[in-house]
Amino acid sequence: MVTKRTTVKKRSRSVLKRIRQNEKRRLRNQAWRTRIKTVVKKVEELIGKNDKESVKTALNEAIKVINRAASKGIIHKNAASRKISKLMRKLTTVN
Repeated sequence: MVTKRTTVKKRSRSVLKRIRQNEKRRLRNQAWRTRIKTVVKKVEELIGKNDKESVKTALNEAIKVINRAASKGIIHKNAASRKISKLMRKLTTVN
């Protein structure tokens, strides 16, 4: 019977630091993506209710959050533009 030998790799301090940094960034990016989804759902829900004033404020908030995420590199700038455009299209079709 042949057994595989498992060796534990020794990790340098820089590798361990990189792992910690990547985990922090992953959690931060995840929070931003969740925030984007939340504001988009809020706008879509308000569009369905035809409440123009609250839609306007929610839409401005959504645009602000999406653009901020794009500027931080969490989502691509074209993806941000596409999300904003989609929301604006939904708004115009309802009105």
